[in-house]
Amino acid sequence: MLTYPRPLIEVFAMLPDVRKPHGKRHPLGAIVALACCAMVCGARSSRASAEWGRNYGTRLAQALGFTHATPWAATLHTICRPGDREAFATSLGAWADSVVGSLPAAPEPPEPAVALDGKTLRGSQTQGAPGPPLVSALAHQGGVTLTQCAVDDKTNAITAVEPILEHLGLEGRIATMDARLTQRRGAQTMGDKGGDYVMSVKENQPQLRADMELVFTRPPSGARQDPARTVDLGHGRIEQRSSTTSAALVGYSDGPGLAQVFELGRHVMFPKTGQERVEVVYGVTSLGPERATPERLLAWVRGQGQMENKSHGVRDVTFDEDRSQVRGGTIPQVMAALRNTAIGLLRYAGYANIAAAGRRLAAQP
Repeated sequence: MLTYPRPLIEVFAMLPDVRKPHGKRHPLGAIVALACCAMVCGARSSRASAEWGRNYGTRLAQALGFTHATPWAATLHTICRPGDREAFATSLGAWADSVVGSLPAAPEPPEPAVALDGKTLRGSQTQGAPGPPLVSALAHQGGVTLTQCAVDDKTNAITAVEPILEHLGLEGRIATMDARLTQRRGAQTMGDKGGDYVMSVKENQPQLRADMELVFTRPPSGARQDPARTVDLGHGRIEQRSSTTSAALVGYSDGPGLAQVFELGRHVMFPKTGQERVEVVYGVTSLGPERATPERLLAWVRGQGQMENKSHGVRDVTFDEDRSQVRGGTIPQVMAALRNTAIGLLRYAGYANIAAAGRRLAAQP
């Protein structure tokens, strides 16, 4: 039986309000609801959001929870500056998690997974915003962002993986990561918290990569499963993918929880030009052969690509995030969290094309 997520406007109403009582005129929940609705309809700045609220008058203002006319841009801009970004992200992340839980189960395996990856807020970074890079967790199922964590400008994205994993609640979950985030500490945390991992390995792990290359070029007898293959046609190309797994490094490599290593091959042909492109990716997983067959690993690694297609790309192209130059306090992170929430709201409503959904809702708010 499916459960339904809490209405988002109620989640906004319960966000912690750190404003001083003196001069407080508008409910925080109403202000955040206005910003989110305006963003869904195409607004990309505080000024545009304020104009959107003023354009639709009293009826819409009351529906969002305002008792007075909607605020001007200055209020929208300053409301996020002192905000508790961790509590803000936690509240919206819990709502996003409930959205994923309400989606119908996939008709076939693999099991649902969460993709972790980093993104830099380029426009804010050029303006000197503190900690503009973010690490996000995106559910493979539904393409909804569950949480994000800002990276301190004196460190790198790897340090943000731990807070993300701590926040997610890993019991029974599978996390996929690209090679930049593949580290022993993250793998250990996954195992300690009852989760599993599927991690890519590249040149940043030279010895492990060399060992895996040897396993798949000169495999020990009986150490490999039969490969899985897929073929996709479209966009002027033919794309073949293959996946092979091996348990040969179990007991040899000291990776935490290592149960298998895998090799993924990608061969892309362009019939019109005759060009070809070949790529080989190696990886490690804590899942044994029964749960992580070559077919499922192929699907999980492809699912990692949804972070770019369903989150980062949408935020950059549709929501113009890379050109946003807000830099004060926690505003860059709060705005990124709102973009994630707007995207999750549209995906939950059944929209696959976020840009087209924004145009439709802008015409019929």
